[in-house]
Amino acid sequence: MTNRTIVFQSILSEVIAGYIEEKRAVGYKYKKGSSLLKQFDTLVINETLSDIKLPKELVLLWTKKRNNETASTRNGRISIIRGLATYMVRLGYDAYIFPASSVSIERYSYVPYIFSKVELSNILSVCDNYPISNVSPNKHLILPLLFRVLYGCGLRISEALNLRLKDVDLNQGTLFIKDTKFGKERKIPMAETLTRHCSVYVEKVHQLFSNDTFLFPSPFGGRYKESTIYKLFRQILWKAGISHSGKGPRLHDLRHTFAVHCLKKWVLNEEDITNLLPYLSAFLGHVDLRGTQHYLRLTADLYPKIIDSVEQNFSSLIPEVAFDETD
Repeated sequence: MTNRTIVFQSILSEVIAGYIEEKRAVGYKYKKGSSLLKQFDTLVINETLSDIKLPKELVLLWTKKRNNETASTRNGRISIIRGLATYMVRLGYDAYIFPASSVSIERYSYVPYIFSKVELSNILSVCDNYPISNVSPNKHLILPLLFRVLYGCGLRISEALNLRLKDVDLNQGTLFIKDTKFGKERKIPMAETLTRHCSVYVEKVHQLFSNDTFLFPSPFGGRYKESTIYKLFRQILWKAGISHSGKGPRLHDLRHTFAVHCLKKWVLNEEDITNLLPYLSAFLGHVDLRGTQHYLRLTADLYPKIIDSVEQNFSSLIPEVAFDETD
């Protein structure tokens, strides 16, 4: 469901639209939120609400657990209605705010898989020796660079696959990242070795393409889909001797690994994490420091030898919750 097709029709339509506009004004794309609020808008119509308010009965009806619904899905609906209620109260409307203490929302429940240096080397070795395919003649060239970019720059898979040739500055050694999850554009540097890999790749793959083509073009036009790369990723893990279960490792764990390895290096070098953490947050495209701070806790947990240093010098930066990244 796209933003253009969502039309709110209940008595709360203007308020809902205003709330979404506010969320987008501060950088959120809010596509999923808009879809959920469309469902709530339909509920408001069915319940024949006659005034611009958010009564407790309606909120409880919306937040009631549905059949076969997971806790995380229900928590998403609760979060949406709490945000809308808070917005309405600020505007002076009567709105019931679902109490935060009534539900446990685990934002950081997933523990990511952090690849070792040996495992990363094995993954790249498999990519570098990937067989040539008649159906996809550039796949054996695309995979080695794609996985180096995912780990070397800490990108989300969607960010890497959305890169176009014009977003790559080989002279400056930078990538221009746009159309991100939270709409935060950023320019990030590549290591010299990665820039050289990228330069060789462009020379081999993009000689006949325009500047506007995707950096990682699909043989069928456009760009590769995330699902296609994930299937290839599982095959690569198997060939690299890394076991895969239903819970991971995930493709996104390459991004987690980049952040943890970066923090580990800083801690061992006795760098000032307080000053450097905002740079890592901007590099990763986080909305705020919360997502980045969790990497510090994970770094300490994974590397016991440095936990004393982390907790002694940076304990105020470590959140006391389990880890996951929502972006």
